[in-house]
Amino acid sequence: MAKFLIRASYTQDGAKGLIKVGGTARRDTAAKAIGSLGGTLEAFYFSPGEEHVYIFCDLPDTKAVMALVTTVEAAGGSTASAVELLTAEDVDAAVKQKVDFAP
Repeated sequence: MAKFLIRASYTQDGAKGLIKVGGTARRDTAAKAIGSLGGTLEAFYFSPGEEHVYIFCDLPDTKAVMALVTTVEAAGGSTASAVELLTAEDVDAAVKQKVDFAP
């Protein structure tokens, strides 16, 4: 499983939906969508800033996160993007790989 940070910002219609159904309903919807892709929701936070939602989740791969982000955006209630998160151990393994490169 890969860990991702998903950031989303509500459109005007999305904000209206949030007011109508509430924050826990939005969190539960995200958990269900992530689960349908074989992933798990780790944490879901709202923010009053430029980005309104921060989701930490585990998903099988980048294809799954692409499916999630594309589906969310196609619905029209928010824009979304994802960042893959690496552990310190992942970075240790990455920097030990040999790369054929001449500076």
